[in-house]
Amino acid sequence: MKAFEQTIIQISDFLWGTPLLILLIGGGFFFTLYSKLIPFRHIGHAVDILRGKYDDPNEAGQINHFQALSTALAATVGMGNISGVAVAISEGGPGAIFWMWVSAIFGISTKYFTNTLAVMFRGKDDKGEIQGGPMYIITEGLGKKWKPMAVFFAVTAMFAVFPVFQSNQLTQVFRDVVLQPNGVQTGFLSDLITGLIIAFFMSIVIFGGIKRIGRVTSRMVPLMVIIYILVVFYIIFSHPDRLWHAISLIFTDAFTADAMLGGALGTIIITGVKRAAFSNEAGIGTAPLAHGAAKTNEPVREGLVAMLGPIVDTLIVCTMTALAILVTDVWQTNDINGITLTAMAFNKAIPTYGPYLLIVCVIFFALSTLITFPYYGNKCSVYLFGTKSKNIYNGFSVISAVVAAVVSINVVVAFIDSAYALMAFPNMIAALLLAPHVKRATIKYFSKIKNHSNN
Repeated sequence: MKAFEQTIIQISDFLWGTPLLILLIGGGFFFTLYSKLIPFRHIGHAVDILRGKYDDPNEAGQINHFQALSTALAATVGMGNISGVAVAISEGGPGAIFWMWVSAIFGISTKYFTNTLAVMFRGKDDKGEIQGGPMYIITEGLGKKWKPMAVFFAVTAMFAVFPVFQSNQLTQVFRDVVLQPNGVQTGFLSDLITGLIIAFFMSIVIFGGIKRIGRVTSRMVPLMVIIYILVVFYIIFSHPDRLWHAISLIFTDAFTADAMLGGALGTIIITGVKRAAFSNEAGIGTAPLAHGAAKTNEPVREGLVAMLGPIVDTLIVCTMTALAILVTDVWQTNDINGITLTAMAFNKAIPTYGPYLLIVCVIFFALSTLITFPYYGNKCSVYLFGTKSKNIYNGFSVISAVVAAVVSINVVVAFIDSAYALMAFPNMIAALLLAPHVKRATIKYFSKIKNHSNN
């Protein structure tokens, strides 16, 4: 098993090399300049769309703008924000957070372009229902001769969105915070039981389809983000003397790597970009699977909604988690990783009750992703094998949650990183090639908005 885990980790390290960093960061930088910052200048308009000001139930699609963003956020505002940030700090030091920010800022433009394309180039499944996602962007936008790349994306995405990280970390925090402190013997059996319970609750929602997922996430996501931010704000501002030090440490360590024992700048940058990709998924290609189902005939409108994701996810929620870990100084604890590190920060700031507050947040965050990821995988399986494959894929997704509960965090993180890297290549290549379509649509859309406001 150790040899297998080491192989997965080596594959992940190989895939997350310079070419992928150039594609994600360089691609985001290109989208930012190419759009002349238009998306950034219309964040207020994006919020109006999100509030339902432009909703039309008669337009093509399955869910409204808010449900589409909630579904996408449910997949991103999850364990990546609580546990993924802890992994980033453990592996790359505080400076990794700075590179998460850089990746997220460019990710705003990436999300705008990729999710505008998700509506612009939608396809239909074997039952004639409108579907969206990178595989449809590729075949409908670039042509049928590019189908092998679309198939490659769909195959890798089916594995990438197995909810293994969420199940693994939910099991870990339940074991460390609830079972062990109360004298319950833990091990393979207790982890397996936890995994089976997770799989049961996950099954209740995912077999109901996107409309049920959209209803559940649109209620769950705003509540869970508010609760978590309030608790973390308390932790941060209960250590006012440490706040400025924590912020300055993020900036200084991003370039000097002083806080990392033997840390190299390249390692810190790669760690930050990897964890940002896991957190907000900009450029990876999962969000277009959700936003492609939005009820709208205006592609630009959905791109504007989607670009809010990295702002909420990485620039706000991830930053809050990072500061909570840094101001409490638990990040310097050796051999502690993942959700346990975040739990230590909560316990240090709010003794006794802190870890239980974290448990509540973790349940919301993990379950939101657990019910969204199978939908993403479903879209890919339907593209490859037709609508009859939905329940079969859901079954495999549920099984993966059980398996992930009993394996180590290192192999789970490496598995997800590898799959995300493989997804990013076809998604970003297609987005870069089709970028002129988005630019033309952007100019046309805002000219129409301007003329309408003048009249």
